[in-house]
Amino acid sequence: MSDVEKGVSVSPVAGGDAASKELDGANAAVGSISTTHTATAEGDFLIVEFEKNDPRAPANFSYSKKWSITLISVLFTAIVSASSSDYSFGYDSMIPELQCTQMQATLGLSMFTLGFAVIPLVSSPFSEEVGRKPVYLVSATGFVLSQVMIALAPNIAVVIVGRFLNGAFGSTGAILVGGTIADIWEPAQRGLPMSLYSLIALFVTAGGPIFAGWVDMNRHMQWRWIAWLNGIFGGAYVLLALAITTETRASIILARMAKDKRKETGDERYRSRSELETPGFWTLIWISCTRPLYLLFTEPVVFFFSLWIGFASIGSLFSSVYGFSTGESGSVFTALCIGSLLGCSLNYYQETIYRRKYASRGPEARLYVALGAALLFPVGMYIYAWTAFPHVTWVAPCVGLAVFMCATYVIYQTVFIYLADCYGQWSSSALAGQSLFRNIMGMIFPLFTTQMYNNLSYKWANTLFAIIATIMIPIPWVLFFYGSRIRAKSKISQEITADEAKK
Repeated sequence: MSDVEKGVSVSPVAGGDAASKELDGANAAVGSISTTHTATAEGDFLIVEFEKNDPRAPANFSYSKKWSITLISVLFTAIVSASSSDYSFGYDSMIPELQCTQMQATLGLSMFTLGFAVIPLVSSPFSEEVGRKPVYLVSATGFVLSQVMIALAPNIAVVIVGRFLNGAFGSTGAILVGGTIADIWEPAQRGLPMSLYSLIALFVTAGGPIFAGWVDMNRHMQWRWIAWLNGIFGGAYVLLALAITTETRASIILARMAKDKRKETGDERYRSRSELETPGFWTLIWISCTRPLYLLFTEPVVFFFSLWIGFASIGSLFSSVYGFSTGESGSVFTALCIGSLLGCSLNYYQETIYRRKYASRGPEARLYVALGAALLFPVGMYIYAWTAFPHVTWVAPCVGLAVFMCATYVIYQTVFIYLADCYGQWSSSALAGQSLFRNIMGMIFPLFTTQMYNNLSYKWANTLFAIIATIMIPIPWVLFFYGSRIRAKSKISQEITADEAKK
């Protein structure tokens, strides 16, 4: 028996006893295959499916294989996260060399988040139709090339375009990982992988400026080497991904199995269900672009979580108030790293609650710690806003940053794992929808925060953000108590629930 035949369940569609005899003859030729008889108006097809405990099914991958896939995916997240935040710490050397303004340099920061926001509307849903692996590899390669483009840029215009491409290709490292984890881990097992993903995303985002500030201050390196280092790490990821990454989308694997079966037997009736249901190319593009938007604006769960995670701002407070150098200001981000570690530690408590409460609460059992994080989020911002004075030690606002990041970690991790639980196979589209909202806000903020801080002062500008965070405290509480009712009224959630029940 060939590898293609092992563990393949084939459902003949239409044909009755005649089809059964014909199928038996085919089975004798190609090996033992379990079969069931069903009928459909679509015609006579033999539907290829995974057998129970089939090792090729992503959910049945070995524990070591699941962790290898998870870790290599999270590595891409780490590289992209560093690139998202370290760019702005090259301004001091970039602006005089390229003879550009502060606003032009800041536009490079905003263009990164624009690419990060828009491209997942296509790449994430498209990965659900053509497979995760090709999207990962193409995106990683594009990410490396865009870093080279920035490192060699002769003017600020090239940097701005390069930053857009950098965000566009890098968005895969943030959005697709949640879908990959949902592909291979059962809901009860997703806590630790998602926690690791959230930790890396926030820890490295906070850690990027720590090294970038000192690189920029080194007259032999400066801003171009920030891009070169990102490109080098990205190139290393591409090599590892080629060696380790495998397809995790079940429908894609089944389609390949059916194709191999047709090639081996010459019987064109072998099909996967996705092949019979896949729309035309332009319809696929339309679905890829509109599904995340549809989920964002029609699914209250996606919309409210997107609103909750959609803002945060840390200005250049330490250089302005305390006179820190670029390297010293970057080092302050260590407080954010500490906060993300504290948030990660809370995940272990959350996972204990989840296992105990899932039977009675369902996906909402993911939200217990998030209820407290909703309170900590504005508290950290108030501390940051009201302790940043020259006569107050710089440690005080750092404490506020640590509290803020601890809450942000819990929020970030909760959003990803809760949406993955609620939307299953459409989780990448749901995450792309919330990413659009979050990153559009991230694109806008840098363009006006400097003026806002100058006009309102750091105290009142950050107080404004804290007040907005206070207003949003009820969001996880509403979802905790009414999330199941909200999802019960959702057509998409009903379809996903029905599919899970069939599986």
